[in-house]
Amino acid sequence: MPSSSATATQPNPKPRRTGGSVRSKDAHAEVLAAAAELLEECGFGALTIEGVAARSGVAKSTIYRWWKSKAELIMETFNTTVTQRLRVPDTGSVKRDLTIFIRELYRISSFPWRVNALRGLMTAAQFDEAFADVFRGWIGERRAVVAQILQRGQERGEIAPDIDLEHAVDLVFGPFWYRLLVQHAPLNGSLAGGHVAQVLQGLAPQTQT
Repeated sequence: MPSSSATATQPNPKPRRTGGSVRSKDAHAEVLAAAAELLEECGFGALTIEGVAARSGVAKSTIYRWWKSKAELIMETFNTTVTQRLRVPDTGSVKRDLTIFIRELYRISSFPWRVNALRGLMTAAQFDEAFADVFRGWIGERRAVVAQILQRGQERGEIAPDIDLEHAVDLVFGPFWYRLLVQHAPLNGSLAGGHVAQVLQGLAPQTQT
């Protein structure tokens, strides 16, 4: 009976390639491409390093030398495929900048494998302390983009100067992560403007009475 594992989805495994601690660019790219394919085909949970090795033709031992865990491999795959470079909108309006950023963030709902990968990475970060540090660093890069947008808003007087910036960033990302993980409501780019407007109501400068 055919196996349902990720390895079985590769009918014609590539010839096995071995490598050392210095990554071959071609082999590195093949591993990431194989991981992306298998993520889309079978999801985070069913994906295995053995499956990636079979699909890419790169030895399992080599993959483990290059990445400490499946989660780290998937994170690099996600970054390479989806978010090679973070765009920092700068339109002169904090509302427009945040709406552009959040609309792009919510687009993940159009790609089920990306949603699955992010949920898997979040889960892995709860149980693997070493990966948790990597994951927090990755999240921190995205938080820094939003913090930069908010700081520019403060400089223009659109946002109160005394807000708790870390908490404000939490407010911006809260709907994304809560809806991604709990799945109680949709993530849709058309909702971005309304979500941003509600957040900014609480961050606006207080008018003097």
